[in-house]
Amino acid sequence: MESVVFNTKLLDVSDIPWVLDYWMNASPEYLRSMGADPEKMPDKSQFEDMLLNQLNTPIESKNGLATIWMINGKRVGHCNVNQLEYGSHAHMHLHLWRPDQRAKGNGTRLLSKSIRMFFNELNLEKLYCEPYALNPAPNRILPKVGFTFVKKYRCIPGSINFEQEVNRWVMKKQVSL
Repeated sequence: MESVVFNTKLLDVSDIPWVLDYWMNASPEYLRSMGADPEKMPDKSQFEDMLLNQLNTPIESKNGLATIWMINGKRVGHCNVNQLEYGSHAHMHLHLWRPDQRAKGNGTRLLSKSIRMFFNELNLEKLYCEPYALNPAPNRILPKVGFTFVKKYRCIPGSINFEQEVNRWVMKKQVSL
């Protein structure tokens, strides 16, 4: 049986086309299924500028940070934080790009690695995740990796979202991270 290697790394310039491809080629139905409003999506150049700015900002001043998920050396997704306050908290988002890699436990393995990186790189005390309540995948994976459910509430969670119910999950810093 062939062994599978799961890696997570911080986003670098070579990863930007992959992230852009995921967002720019997502169907309106797929975007809505994860709570995004297709009409609010930035264009490709705006998205690229945002990612480049993220890369060029010192760690203590960043408002976001992303990791790239890899299986056997191939990029398959990303995980990012925004609403970041270095040394305190951030809000996490997870995206497994390839449908053939979903529902196999791969996201759980990769997300665990990203969580450790976010806590360590950003010196976080708390990590939040607020997925669309009707998006089953993130709501299923979060308790598996140690998040605690806090509440369900209605809001517009971000600049690309429509008003929706979200589930707030939290993970507090652990000594073992």
